[in-house]
Amino acid sequence: MPLPIEDYAVLGDTATAALVGRDGSVDWLCLPRFDSHACFAALLGGPENGRWLIGPADPDARSSRRYVDHSAALETTYTTDTGRVTVLDVMPLADNRADIVRRIVGVEGTVRMRHEWVVRLGYGKVRPWVRRQELHGVQVITAVGGPDRLILTGPRLPRAVDGRHEDEFDVNAGDELEFSTTWVPSHLPLPKPLEYDHRITRSVELLDRWARRCSYQGRYREAVVRSLITLRLLTHDATGGIVAAATTSLPEDFGGERNWDYRFCWLRDASLTLEALLECGYAHEAKLWRGWLLRAAAGDPADLQIMYGVDGSRELPERTLDHLAGYAGSTPVRVGNAAVNQRQTDVLGEVMVALQMARDIGLEETPDSWSLQRKLVEELAEHWQEPDNGLWEIRGPLRHFTHSRVMVWVAFDRAIAAVERHGLEGPVERWRTLRDAVREEVLTHGYDAKRHTFTQHYDTTEVDASLLVLSDVGFVDGDDPRMLGTIKAIEEDLLRDGLLLRYRTQSGVDGLSGDEHPFLACSFWLVEAYALAGRVADAHALMERLLALRNDVGLLSEEYDPAHRRMVGNFPQAFSHLALVSAADQLERGRHREQTASAEAR
Repeated sequence: MPLPIEDYAVLGDTATAALVGRDGSVDWLCLPRFDSHACFAALLGGPENGRWLIGPADPDARSSRRYVDHSAALETTYTTDTGRVTVLDVMPLADNRADIVRRIVGVEGTVRMRHEWVVRLGYGKVRPWVRRQELHGVQVITAVGGPDRLILTGPRLPRAVDGRHEDEFDVNAGDELEFSTTWVPSHLPLPKPLEYDHRITRSVELLDRWARRCSYQGRYREAVVRSLITLRLLTHDATGGIVAAATTSLPEDFGGERNWDYRFCWLRDASLTLEALLECGYAHEAKLWRGWLLRAAAGDPADLQIMYGVDGSRELPERTLDHLAGYAGSTPVRVGNAAVNQRQTDVLGEVMVALQMARDIGLEETPDSWSLQRKLVEELAEHWQEPDNGLWEIRGPLRHFTHSRVMVWVAFDRAIAAVERHGLEGPVERWRTLRDAVREEVLTHGYDAKRHTFTQHYDTTEVDASLLVLSDVGFVDGDDPRMLGTIKAIEEDLLRDGLLLRYRTQSGVDGLSGDEHPFLACSFWLVEAYALAGRVADAHALMERLLALRNDVGLLSEEYDPAHRRMVGNFPQAFSHLALVSAADQLERGRHREQTASAEAR
């Protein structure tokens, strides 16, 4: 049985990411890219599906862990009755390689350590051809299957035992042992060994220096910086694609079917991630992402998808991996995502917000980038009245989701701003007419005057947590009576143990069986809505509670089960971390507004 989700930490090299547990087991790793096949897939099955364990042999060993400085280098300290050791896990950055380095250091006494290296390619299904070879005069173990080759190096290699490699050895105070696993295409020669000290030091320094550029200096800086680092690790540095999470099929409902592959680039999630980065002073990332968008969306605007592969690829066929038992018995395990073919009208609104923010901070518009935006807005102008699947990727009937309609309004609004504030060319009068028409439609059909709340879609009185963003995007003021009524209705219908559900699954709107748990991004949206409504004390109280839900190294999953106090869903989740950053920024801006108002009053 894999560990609780919160017992994992993430390693990353801005090309892919690994999950390593408190016990020292790397239970998830796709090489060489986020959306590649996994070679360690124990997370969704068991050790027989691949893992790399370096941890104490004593099952009662105590552990503590931290990231070194503002980096993704994970240091875990294990203490037993006989001694203490540290294990430093790093995926080196900026070296055009795919490696995990694991350094064991004896601190005091003697600790018995266990080493297991079990490679299973094809998401834990394919047993590779494993053998010992010589690499530049040093013995290594290689595992080859199809296009993939993994290479294990170290001063003491484990022994072959029934389809896996294992070893136990003592680490004494002062001992230092370094192991690495490297991926290369199987048709290429074995690479040179890593220079461990240089690669580890440089990787820590690069990310620490990047994190220190964060312009946010408010009350929640520590949480904001760790969230930004996590978002950076979910960004593919070579292409600019931003994945929604490092994993697939970690369930929203333990034992249920709500298991999805998040290792792709949703335009919405990527846009919101970009907004979080821009809020904290990261302008270079906007240019990188805009380049990815131009390549991914190139062609007929009518062919725009809601998500793409890391490299901008369009085909993401969904299939199930029936050889995997699923996390906590949650099946099916899915790879690919059928939602790629959905219509989600809100997406362009998020894209336009992010690009408008980039313009506002000085990112120069190029003829190609504005041409693409203008064509996308014109395509929306022809089809904005059509129903869609909504931002929650509802697999039921198409609806006129209120959030989607508001984001249509936002798309036209930001296009108008591009013309009026930045001097770009466009049919601004036509866009103004459409913007006004969308607003009138939402206020007529997406608002329940009896309950004084906006509704999930035009054919229901149900509410949806996505309605909380209406004030943040400028559709209504935060203290508008309609917004205050919406907050009240959402509190009444969607709060579970003080945290917020996306919507009531009992309504049947999503066409799926089972339930789900509070969605963490929605609770951060409630923080922002409270702040904009003037409920500052409530906003800070909820923010503090949400920050307390992070695991010991500051990471968040998609959802949280307050009854059993455990994380739920894919991990680490970009949506949760970007929403944390946005909420912290909103609270800080609110503090500055209060100070300015107080000074003016004097």
